[in-house]
Amino acid sequence: MVLYGPEGIGKSTFAAQLPQPLFIDTEGGTRHLDVQRFAERPSSWTLLLEQVNYVQSHPEVCRTLVIDTADWAEALCVRHICDKAQLGGLEDFGYGKGYVYLQEEFARLLQLLTDLAEGRGVNVLLTAHAAMRKFEQPQEMGAYDRWELKLSKKVAPLVKEWADLLLFANYEVITLTDTNSKRKTATGGERVMYAMHHPCWDAKNRHGLPDKLPFNYAAVAQIFTGAVAQAETQPAEKEQPTAQLRPAKAAYGETPISQLPKSLAALMFEYNVTEAELQQVVADRGYFPADTPILNYGEDFINGKLVACWPQVFRLIEQKRSPGMSG
Repeated sequence: MVLYGPEGIGKSTFAAQLPQPLFIDTEGGTRHLDVQRFAERPSSWTLLLEQVNYVQSHPEVCRTLVIDTADWAEALCVRHICDKAQLGGLEDFGYGKGYVYLQEEFARLLQLLTDLAEGRGVNVLLTAHAAMRKFEQPQEMGAYDRWELKLSKKVAPLVKEWADLLLFANYEVITLTDTNSKRKTATGGERVMYAMHHPCWDAKNRHGLPDKLPFNYAAVAQIFTGAVAQAETQPAEKEQPTAQLRPAKAAYGETPISQLPKSLAALMFEYNVTEAELQQVVADRGYFPADTPILNYGEDFINGKLVACWPQVFRLIEQKRSPGMSG
């Protein structure tokens, strides 16, 4: 399911009403909500994928996984691709290649979410912001504004195709015309959501929903009836602790983790990697002497060689932890 709409309309609040949701809060928008969320807000694309993989391995932690929001997740993906190539932006790849790489990488996330839904029976919801864009129709005079997913030109179609249910939430404004002055005034402002395509927005559903619905969970609850029934028969599982990938360590070597770059610190926290372990594998690869503080590696190296390539880095650390394995 994908739910998008203007900022502040209540997408996160809506998502919190779904059956036993677990949030991957990419933008920090659930701070005001009493919901289950991962202890660490994903500061890198690698960590975001690891959190999805954690739910894949532990589907009992939730009945609905919410990624809030898809456009902030896309921003993590862009940074991951650029850091890995040590480039400043997608345009620097040339010939539109950066956007192709973005599409391919984001498709990895969508495939993980598909596997989670189909293989583990966990509902998946992506929220996203909406953007008003000018839409040109060559066969007609002029143009008109329409609402679209606030995603890039390659990722937006991918997400729309992936979704079984694409809902657009907005404020319904009613226009009244004075019979004497012929002046029009806007009134109302009720929140609604649309489940069918319209020239002014994208929407679709495969569940026989009406074109327009009240913006509340009750309007789509029948889709989740099975999940809700299961939740009611298992009251002991209704409350889950805050999800974490791994227990925390108090400190990492001589540098408190809070002083390390956030994207790297989050991965070290989740994987229980000490500063000394990381320094050693970096030294083994010939990048820096083993006694070089991580803070001295530089932003480009940390983001491009450590965060972006974390699975390979952690594999080297695991090899050194295993008896009989050489660096």
